[in-house]
Formats: sequence, C-alpha cells, structure tokens
Amino acid sequence: MKSRDIRKQFLDFFQDKGHLIVPSAPIVTKDDPTLMFNNSGMAQFKEYFLGNATPKSNRITDSQKCLRVSGKHNDLEDVGFDTYHHTMFEMLGNWSFGDYFKKEAINWAWELLTEVYKIPKDILYVTVYEGSEEDKVPFDQEAYDIWKALIGEDRILTGNKKDNFWEMGDQGPCGPCSEIHVDIRSDAEKAKVSGRDLINADHPQVVEIWNNVFMEFNRKADKSLEALPSRHVDTGMGFERLCMVLQGVQSNYDTDVFTPLIKKVEQLTGKHYKSKADNDAEEKANIAIRVVADHVRAVAFAIADGQLPSNTGAGYVIRRILRRAIRYGFTFLDKKEPFIYELVAVLSEQMGEFFPEIKAQQSLVTNVIKEEEASFLRTLEQGLQLLENVVLQTEGNEVSGAKVFELYDTFGFPEDLTALILKEKGFNYDKAAFNAELKKQKDRSRAAGEVATDDWNIVIDNANETFVGYDQLENEVKITRFRKVKSKKEGTLYQLVLDSTPFYPEGGGQVGDNGILVTPNETIAVIDTKKENNLILHITKKLPDNVNATFTAKVDGTLRSKSASNHTATHLLHLALRTVLGTHVEQKGSLVSPNYLRFDFSHFAKVTDDELQQVEHFVNERIQEHLPLIERRSIPFQEAIAEGALALFGEKYGDNVRAIKFGDSMELCGGTHVNNTADIWHFKIKSEGAVAAGIRRIEAITNQAVKAYFATQEETLNEVKLALKNPQDTLKAVTSLQDENAKLKKQVEALLKDKAKNLKGELAKEIEEINGVKFLAKQVDLDATGAKDLVYELGNLGDNLFLLLATAQNDKPMLTCYISKELVAEKGLNAGQVVRELGKYIQGGGGGQPFFATAGGKNINGINEALAAAKNFINK
Repeated sequence: MKSRDIRKQFLDFFQDKGHLIVPSAPIVTKDDPTLMFNNSGMAQFKEYFLGNATPKSNRITDSQKCLRVSGKHNDLEDVGFDTYHHTMFEMLGNWSFGDYFKKEAINWAWELLTEVYKIPKDILYVTVYEGSEEDKVPFDQEAYDIWKALIGEDRILTGNKKDNFWEMGDQGPCGPCSEIHVDIRSDAEKAKVSGRDLINADHPQVVEIWNNVFMEFNRKADKSLEALPSRHVDTGMGFERLCMVLQGVQSNYDTDVFTPLIKKVEQLTGKHYKSKADNDAEEKANIAIRVVADHVRAVAFAIADGQLPSNTGAGYVIRRILRRAIRYGFTFLDKKEPFIYELVAVLSEQMGEFFPEIKAQQSLVTNVIKEEEASFLRTLEQGLQLLENVVLQTEGNEVSGAKVFELYDTFGFPEDLTALILKEKGFNYDKAAFNAELKKQKDRSRAAGEVATDDWNIVIDNANETFVGYDQLENEVKITRFRKVKSKKEGTLYQLVLDSTPFYPEGGGQVGDNGILVTPNETIAVIDTKKENNLILHITKKLPDNVNATFTAKVDGTLRSKSASNHTATHLLHLALRTVLGTHVEQKGSLVSPNYLRFDFSHFAKVTDDELQQVEHFVNERIQEHLPLIERRSIPFQEAIAEGALALFGEKYGDNVRAIKFGDSMELCGGTHVNNTADIWHFKIKSEGAVAAGIRRIEAITNQAVKAYFATQEETLNEVKLALKNPQDTLKAVTSLQDENAKLKKQVEALLKDKAKNLKGELAKEIEEINGVKFLAKQVDLDATGAKDLVYELGNLGDNLFLLLATAQNDKPMLTCYISKELVAEKGLNAGQVVRELGKYIQGGGGGQPFFATAGGKNINGINEALAAAKNFINK
C-alpha cells in the first residue's frame, strides 16, 4: 500500500464509524502560550477536553502534523541515529469528546489493524497502565479486561507512569493510556528473544505504533489531578511507523514517505543510501541522508504554516533544525553549496494533495530555505575550523562553555549541534558556563522584542555590492534587493541592499551611518545601516515608490564626522591604557557612536583617579601632536602584525587586512577615522567602572560633545554660585554648607533614635499572641533606618517574635520584617519570603536574611493590605 492510501484508509475507516474528518492544525501553535509547536494530535483539541469549547462533532478523525523538538517531548537528538524517531511526523488520530470510551476505542483499533490492514495478530503486543499511588490512579482493570477478550494475556503488559500515562505538558488534560506495539523482526530473531522483552526498549523493529489515551484528568499547576467534566478518547498512531509495517520494510526511511526525498538527496550529492551500511563511512552518510530527509519536512511545513527561521523563539528552533541538516550535508555529504531547498518540490508533489499548504507555499518555502542555507554556509566552514581549534587547545575532554556560546553567538551554531560535533570527537562541554553566557545575551536582547522578517525581493540578480564610504560620502546607487521587517519595538521597517554604498554598516563597535536616498521625485531617510551575511542593509521606514530607480546616496556627514572622531579616540585610548596601566590591557569591546564612545578592556582593578587623569592627558597630548592618519587598506595580516599592529583576540581576520596608524597607535580596523588627530579637538573621560570580573569600561566624549560638556559645567557652576548668593570663594562656601548639613543630620538621627525608643514601649503593649507567636504588624512614623533600629529594639523583648513595621517617608512605602531565630529554625518562617510576598501589595519587592528583611515599593495605599496579610503567615 502507498502511504497516501494508508492515510486515506485510516480516515475512511473512522468516517464510517461516525467521525468527522478535519484538517491538520498548523504545526506552529498560535493561541497556546504553553506550546511552541503542536507536538501531538490532541493539542488543537485541548479546549474541548477542558470543556472550554464545543467541537463540531463529538467524534473526529484527522492526521495531524506534529513537531517534537523542544520542551518535554524532544526527539531531535535521536533523529538520524535511529530509524523511527522524527522531528516532524504525522499522527493519525480518532477522537471522542464525551462520547465513546475505552471499549469502542480498543475494539476499533484492533479491528482496523488486524482486519482492515491485515497485520498478523501474533506480532502485536499491548500495554495498560499499572496505576499510581502518588496520583491516586488505580490499575486500569477495565482496559485489561477489554484486551483479554482480543489477545492472549501473555501479550498484555503493564506500563508505568512514564510509558502509560500520557500528559501533553506540565499542566493540562491527561490520562492513562493503552499502547499497541508491533514486532517486525525475523522469525530467527524472535526465537532468540521474545518481543515481550523488547517493548519500550528502543528496539528499531519492536516499536509502538498506536496509543489510546483515555482523557479523564486535568493536571493542575500544583501537580494534583482533577477529573475532567467529561471522559474523552485521544488516540494517536504514528503514520510513518504504520507505513513501515504495512510496506514490509525494516525502517521508516525505507517507506515511500521518505524514499522520494532520499532519492533526490542521492541525486544531488552523489552519495548512496543503504538500509544497512557496510562500513563507518557509509553509516555516517546514511545518518546524514536521514537527517536531511527528516529535517526538510519539519522546516518546510513550519515555514508553510507561517513560522520563518529567526533568532528567537519558535523561529530559532526552526533555524536550529535546518542548520543541523546543513551541517550534516556539509560534513558527510560534501555539499558546500545550498541543496536542501531543492527537496521542497519533491515534498510538495508527495504531500501537497493532503496538505495543500505545502503546495501553495512552495515558492516561499523554497526561497527561505535557500537563503538560510546560503547564509549559514558563509560561516559554517569558519565555525567548524574554529571548533576544531578549540578542541585542539582544550586540555582534557571538556570544552569551555564560553567557547560553545561564541560559536552559537558568532557563527549561529546551535548548542545541540556543537554538542553533537564534540560528541563525535569524544568531547563534552561546560553546559553551566554556556547557559550563563546565554542568559546574559537574553537579558540584553529581551527589550528588543520579536522581529519578523520577510523574504528578500530580488531587484537585480547576482549583483556585486561594493563599499565606497572610506573615500566618499555620496554616490549614485541602485537597489539590488529589499525586504520588510516587522518589529514590536520599531514597527515596520525595510532593509535595502545597494549595488554600491557610501554608508558604513555597524561593525567593529562603530554604529551604522544615517543619511538619505534621493531621486528627483522622493527622499528616503536611511535611519541605520547594518551588515548581515556580508550584505550591507540600509534601514528605512518607507519603501521607495520605484525600487528600480537610480538614487543618490548621501551620508549624514556631521554624524559620520563625530563617529570618526570617537573611533580614532578609542585607538588612542587603547594605547594610553596600555602605556599607563600595562600591556596586559586588551580591548574587550567597544561602542563608537556620534555622541560618545565606550571602551571595555581587561584590567584587574579599578582605575584610580590619578591613572584616569594620566590616560586622559596622554590622549590629549596625541591630539595636540596633530598626528596624520596612515591607512593601509589591504596589507597581508602577518605583515601588519610584524609592523606592530594590534589584533583583537578572537576576532576573525582575512589574509589581507586594513591597518590604521596614528603615531605609535596601530590597529587592524575596518571603521572610519579622522584624517588627523587634531580633528578630535579634545578628549574627556565621563566615567569608569566594572562590567564583569576583570573587565573595566570607560565612557568618554570628544569634539563637539566636549564643548557642550564644558559649557554645561560652566552653567552649572554659575547656578551654584547664584544659589549660594555669589560667594567670593565658591569651594569654601560649599564645604561650609556640607559641614553644617552633617551636623544637622547627626541631630536628626539622634532624635529619630529617641523617637524609636519611645515607640518601643508603646508598641510592646500592642504585641498579641497568635498560635504561640508574638505578633505585631504596624505602620510607624519613622524612616527606614529608624524602623530597622526599632525592630531590633523590640527583638530584645523575648522569643517567638514576628514583627512587621511599615514606613512611608517621602511617599515611599517600606516594609521591615523581623522574625526570631527560633521561629526561623522551628517553624520554617522566613523574613525574606515574607517581604517578597507582602511587597506585592505595595507594588514592589525585596529580600534579606531569614530573620530580617526589607521590601520597598511605590504604592502607599497598599500598606494596610500588607499589614493585614501578614497574619496569614502566622495562621498557617
């Protein structure tokens, strides 16, 4: 039977049993925040199970596209290495929403498999749920008794919670299940080992093909189970595995679900797929072909359903899958050019009849995959070489997590792909360190929001883009391609690529240029310029009316000049730091904008004020020397290093590089610079501080920003003089004012302490005993320091004290909690937990130690509620 006939026969069978045939839901979930992808047939019906919606029919059948590559149900790492796990697969299902239950579901499953599909009964086994004392769910005697009438008891096995209690996620509908397994081994193999002993043992020819789930419960957030409003049936049969059984083959990949894709891969790569490999090289090629054939299905259907590859969320998962396939093709199939996109036509022809979306979106899917392949291939070889170098430099067999993150961040290597390559080489990596780096990146990028990018619209095919911005700020250009980008933060933007451009793209720490594109009929503002996959992207808020026109590209010269001034200053600053602090200083990052510069560098201690003055003086001396720019636009890398050029550690350099020299400062750099250090005018450090262990940051300004800074400083000084009534000696007047303020502050502190002592006696009388705990929750007219002193004073009154004081000085609510140490040890009370919970009432939060903690907020009106709620901790 052909796979399309197998699918049709399943649906026809249940249609005859009164089921309504419905189409597959999209593989990407739209309205369910608990799921990134549909990972089972029941996902689209969850609201029916919960009773929150009414189905079109109480009996439904379908074939659902599923993706199991994230979260609890994740088969990605198994794909390719075995012959029965897949990223995307079809789940044939029949559903009962409060209609039939176990008897019908089990009998119909047996009828379809043995009478319609003619699967021999003696190769089938079934399982039923053994029960769980923890969940208070008994052994499934009902299912066992139904099966006993159909199959020998020696072929009925019991399964634990892992295998025979199905849950979609940590929360939601769930219930016991009864699986049907098939043993398609040879008679000789069966004689050696009983199929009964291989159930759920990951044997490639003894596999589960159908799962009958009896939805009776809802798993709540507290992990408890509650009965659903009605009992339901949720069944799922693995379409690919069913085809393997019915087509008499030993692998899913030998079915006609995959053979057309595999034949196309063989044609494109010159490699041959063998069901059983004769050597290691053939096995590696087999795995690669299986990965490509499997992954293109997942990626293609995800794109067809509206999920483009991206760097965040579901889009990143899709990109991960595709990049895994690209890498297998690159390494084991010797494909250095895009080829996976050519499989989309085969997939469309094969599955377009039942899944029309793949045929309707064939062009989009093809173009997206081709662009993604080309993009990743640009960096894949470099990334693999870098990984090889990392392995060679690693002592032992554990690679640095930071290096794995660098591959992910710089080359787009998904973590699991790097882990796979390392495993092939006998290495592992520091996962905790990788996760720490990933968290930093997520924290940085969270504010940016989600971005959706359209396909490229090609205006001029095979255009070569050139950058002319080192020599000119204006030239005639044509648009070669463009695309739309939608961002939650910035709205709809457009990215334009030009055949030549004077716009400097963001890179090397320097921000991208701004400017305009002009024709006689319109002016388009370029609000930013970036570089992506070796393309210079000109960001605009409007698409030109005529993308085929010839434009005059004009860079904003004023902003470019300011950026150039700051960029040259970073080079001089780098030299100054190495001169003043030592040659251990290395650049660890920079930002060069028109407004200011930021320079990160390695150093073991805070830079002192004296050292900062020396650094600032050193840079300004170089400015006063009027040092000219010496640019070596294309110099061999080794020659530049030999001449003393600084190369940044970890930076990627080609055989030929651009070197920038001002006096003794010489660095490899692609940014824009002034022609003479005199153009910087002056250099001023604004701040210095730590950004990470051993990494310091200096922020500074030059040129017009320094002039504005000095003008502001002078204006501020004049205002201070005016406020002090124009004293003859301003510094002496400020010092005198500070001395007077310090004296008054001490007096106020003394008065508040006296006030706290007086309050101690009054409040001691208000302490009440609840459940053996001496309790007080009260708002007091003190500042935060006074409240702290007061609770410690009250803490001397004895044991078993739970004290909560609220203050509201300067309209800022504050909660101060004190708990006696014996209550912490014996009752498990925790002041930090208390203020975190009660802080919600004042729209704030805090923490501290188990016996003392504070929380600040911004809602004074919530103080009374917080004080009242404090009793809950005692009542518990």
